[in-house]
Parts: sequence; structure tokens; C-alpha cells
Amino acid sequence: MNILIVDDNPMNVMVVQEMLKRSGYKDVRAAHSAEEMFRLLHSELDASRSSKVSVDLILLDLMMPNIDGIKACRMLQQDERLRDIPVIMVTAIGDSRKLAEALDAGATDYVTKPINKIELLARIRSALRLKRELDWHKERDLRMREDLDLARQVQESVLPSDLDEETFRLQAYFQASEELAGDLYAWHVFDKHRIIVAVMDAMGHGISSSLISMFSASVLKEAMRTHITPKRVVHELNRRLCQLQYENELVHYYCTGICAWIDLEHGVMEYVNAGHPPGLVIREGGAKTETMAVTCAPIGLFEQMEIKAETMSLASGDNLYLFTDGLLDLFPGDLEEKRTELAGRIAASGGREEPLQELLLQPSLDRRPDDRCIVRLEAKAKGAE
Repeated sequence: MNILIVDDNPMNVMVVQEMLKRSGYKDVRAAHSAEEMFRLLHSELDASRSSKVSVDLILLDLMMPNIDGIKACRMLQQDERLRDIPVIMVTAIGDSRKLAEALDAGATDYVTKPINKIELLARIRSALRLKRELDWHKERDLRMREDLDLARQVQESVLPSDLDEETFRLQAYFQASEELAGDLYAWHVFDKHRIIVAVMDAMGHGISSSLISMFSASVLKEAMRTHITPKRVVHELNRRLCQLQYENELVHYYCTGICAWIDLEHGVMEYVNAGHPPGLVIREGGAKTETMAVTCAPIGLFEQMEIKAETMSLASGDNLYLFTDGLLDLFPGDLEEKRTELAGRIAASGGREEPLQELLLQPSLDRRPDDRCIVRLEAKAKGAE
């Protein structure tokens, strides 16, 4: 462990250095002022080009010229690269207010002069133990952030790109509340007239919901390509989610979602809504809005689930909107009032990108972060470019 002694009195430095070296601490350095301490620390940071220094503990004298121990302690706290170094204040003053001020400034502990060797070593061991624990937590947090960043990149890689085809346009607007999201969207295009589209929302937040989301995305990708009908796609996803085994029997992960099969040639849409906020079909010109009501229970809750499909017309010029429940938190009132308000905002957007992006960024009323997702399918009017 590397200890730095900061004291303007050379005799005090020599005495403490000798105490520490005889007690087995070999890496003991000294600075004779706060300015020298900061020069030493910053030069080490510059030389290593990192955010870490080798100093594990600072023994800092309270009374020094120019920059005293309390001011130096505050300056250490203001530098995020140095604020985690534990500081033991060394003082000859018995003023409890000064000691309290030092602790408020960021000092970890203090010892009084004349220094008692046993007390000093005990306080050093305690401070170094806390430093080791802090370093362990920081290292673990760093590894977790790296893992989360990789998981986020993997998650984003499974989301499909927007499409602009001859007969339709598919766009997704997505905003994760955290590094990892529980919302997902997917689609598969069979030809210029036939598409299958799904929007899902996995229960919960963070790593668990993200894993369920990525698992569901993997199953969806294959099921949409091979099973074709929404009813069979939802049945397959439900079967696969129910096969997952959970160590905690009190926790059961599930998804809500809408899966829709669209045939633009014949102007028909078949869909399953598994406990999800109703999707919207805004008719050409915005004159009329229809909702895609819930048709069955959420996916993954019950092994035996009755899945019902509904059909609607979807003609040229119509717009289909599927979204997740994070958008409902933007509006006051009960659930029905929230849905009505959201439907009005979406209809008023006229399919323009800016108003839809604003919905993703608008603060929620309850201040709870949640993922937000909108998928828009525009059935192009005949003759449109």
C-alpha cells in the first residue's frame, strides 16, 4: 500500500515515515506542502494517462501555510480522479469544530499530535481496508458497465432498420430508459404486399427484462418467418417463454405485445393483442381512428393460453401505430384518459417525425423512467412515390 505524508514540518514527516516503515509499510512518500502534494498527484496522473493514482492513503497535516489541510481536502474532493483517496487528518488542535470541519471537507478520519503509534496504525488499517473495498466495488462497477454496454450493443443489433418500399413505409422510434431496455420491435417482409409486425414489452427493467427481451426477439425472428399468422407466432413465443426455469418461484417474467399480419393487396390486417396497450389505425386523412383491442392474456404467464385473433381493414393511405406503455405515463388521468390523450397526440402528428420524437423525450408525470417505443406503418396511397 502506497501512503503519502503531507506536512510542512520535516521532523514530523521523518517520525511518521519511520513509524510506518518499521510497521511494514514500505511505499511511503512525503510532500512538504499541499501544493507539492497536488503536483505529485497530477504528475502521476499525466504520466499514466489514466484516472488512477498509486496513492492509497494520505496523512494530511491540518495546519500548513498557504493551503491548509481543510482546503486541501476540499480540493481533493473536487477532483473526481482523487476524491476516493482516503485522507487521515493529522492535527495538534483539539478544537472539535475544526475536526468536524475537516470531516465535512472529506477527511476519512483524524489523529492528534503527539501521534500515538498504536492509534495511528489502527486508523491506517481501517482506512486502507475501506479503500480496498471501494476499489473492489469500483472495479466491479466498471466491469458491469462494460458488460452492460456490450449487452446494449447486442440488443440494438437485433432491432430491424426502417423500410421505405413501394407500397408501405415502416419506421420505429425508440428510446431506452436505461442502458438496457425491455421494449422490442420486429418485422418480417414476405413481399411488397405482405408484412408481419410485432411490438413487445418485457416485464421489469434492467438486465432481467433485457435478457427476456433479447430472448423474445430471437424467438420472434424465427417464428415470424416460419409461422406467419399472429396467432401461431404468439403461441410459439408463449411456449418458449414458459419453458424458462426461474430459481425464484415468486418471480415470473412475461411480455405484453401486439403481433399483426398485414396484407396490403387485399387491404386486411389480422392481429393478436396480448395484454398490450391498444394499437391505433388512423384512417386516410386522419378523419377516423380505430383501436386494436386486447384479445388474450400476456405472453409467458400460462402454459395453456387461449389466443384469439381479430381482423381489421387496412387500406391505402391508412397509418398503423403500435407503441409501448411508457408513453402512457406522459399524460394525466386514468388509463382510458391516458390512451385517449396519446391517441390524439399521435393522430395530430400526421406521421411527421418531429412530434413523434418529442413524445419519446417528454418527461413522464410520475418521473419514473420507462422505455418508449413507437412503430409506424404507412400503407402508401396508390400512386404515391
